[in-house]
Amino acid sequence: MAGLVLVTGASGFIGKRLIGALGRDGFKVRAAARNPSAIIAASDVERAVLPDLSRPADWSALLAGASHVVHLAGLAHAPGRIADEVYERINAEAVGELAEAARGKVERFVFMSSVRAQAGHAADHVLTEMDSPQPFGAYGRTKLEAERLVAQSGTGFTVLRPAVVYGQGVKGNIASLVTVAKSAMPLPFDGLDNRRSLLGLDNLLSAISFVLNSKQAANETFLVADAESITVADLVAAMREGLGRPPHLMSVPQGAVRRILKSFGREDDWERITGQFVISPAKLMGIGWRPAISTRDGILEMMRAENGAMSA
Repeated sequence: MAGLVLVTGASGFIGKRLIGALGRDGFKVRAAARNPSAIIAASDVERAVLPDLSRPADWSALLAGASHVVHLAGLAHAPGRIADEVYERINAEAVGELAEAARGKVERFVFMSSVRAQAGHAADHVLTEMDSPQPFGAYGRTKLEAERLVAQSGTGFTVLRPAVVYGQGVKGNIASLVTVAKSAMPLPFDGLDNRRSLLGLDNLLSAISFVLNSKQAANETFLVADAESITVADLVAAMREGLGRPPHLMSVPQGAVRRILKSFGREDDWERITGQFVISPAKLMGIGWRPAISTRDGILEMMRAENGAMSA
């Protein structure tokens, strides 16, 4: 089954790669972005202007002829820099309006939520969809509210809650860790055996394509992550291996590192580095999705690409 997919946020980190992946799967794509010129022209891609999500919009033209929607557009997690009401408008209300406008027009509305709709930076057990959501911050709360609005819209939907996504060109916390890994200094991560679930961009793209076509994914919510988690020490070691360097990790008292981060107002970073955060993708895998790339191999591939970009 193919058709025309409306992709919002098509010029972003995920959207740019998703357009090509959907084309390879036989879909035509209407790629909507605030700046459509940032989208690479292709014969199976129709570039379009994304409305201003900060106010109600007329979605009829973008939805005309579309058989599917993948809604990626929204505000990223930016603690302290964006007012709660702005998150509410763009990450929740606008999503509900688009889902309602799509009712009766599209076969499947795929909403890109976030694991932050379910939990914070650490969890004392393996997270599944059966856990009661404990959204983290305004970003997580509004993503969860958007999920509710999509579900009540009457449009056939699938909600994806991805783990932290990595891949070439990544931003945010993974990009910060990449920068640290590129440095020549020894890093105080030896012995950090806490495990974190991540999600390779290619694995996420395959999950999106899968749920667009899966009847079993209709009106369901899925956590999405690589098949196995990775320790923080192994993550950093893989980053440096991808750069062609030895790991150069050392052990230091964790309390000292925590105090240093706290003195710079970065205590939350400590939880991200040392907390356990494992997500089970078993529900999605149970209906047939398979993440093709392991976290370690995906990190190696990402860093080799980064290394090639630096050398070019």
